[in-house]
Amino acid sequence: MLLLEKLFKLEPFFKSMEFNYELKIPKERVAILIGVKGEVKKELEKLTNTKINVDSHEGYVFITGDDAINLFNARELVKAIGRGFNPEYAKLLLKGDNVLEIVNVNEFAKTKNSSERLKGRVIGKEGKARKLIEDLTECYVSVYGKTVSIIGNISRVLYAKKAIEMILKGSKHSNVYAYLERTTKELILSQKK
Repeated sequence: MLLLEKLFKLEPFFKSMEFNYELKIPKERVAILIGVKGEVKKELEKLTNTKINVDSHEGYVFITGDDAINLFNARELVKAIGRGFNPEYAKLLLKGDNVLEIVNVNEFAKTKNSSERLKGRVIGKEGKARKLIEDLTECYVSVYGKTVSIIGNISRVLYAKKAIEMILKGSKHSNVYAYLERTTKELILSQKK
């Protein structure tokens, strides 16, 4: 009984703990994170019950809160916005089994020119490749900087990531689309069972 009494005395201490996280986003994405009159930042703070401070000159973002899960959610939202997503798409990370996955294009590129070429392959002519990946996987894809990022349901994000990696490794677009059509059908059939 003495141990339980000691734990209950410590309870206020644990409730008053504050967690923090620091990350850096590209400077050109800071305005999107803050929003007009700070509305986006305020909404993210409210949704995650955290406090977000932004160094707009350097792109550093400091997130604090007393709940580790809320802090994680806020960090993922900020990362998604920093990787090129519209804040409305980023907020999808707060729903259900949605996740953010980031693929580093430089891991597949040998030179800077090949990095640009690979990003172009993921986007496709007039955005066709990216749009088809989004449509077939029901995910959102952002090609920004040196990364390709995906937001969606965890199982579907895995298919989108594999498709993007196939393109980055040099697979023909038609083979990638066939893979996605096949896996999407399999996913639909497994959900009906």
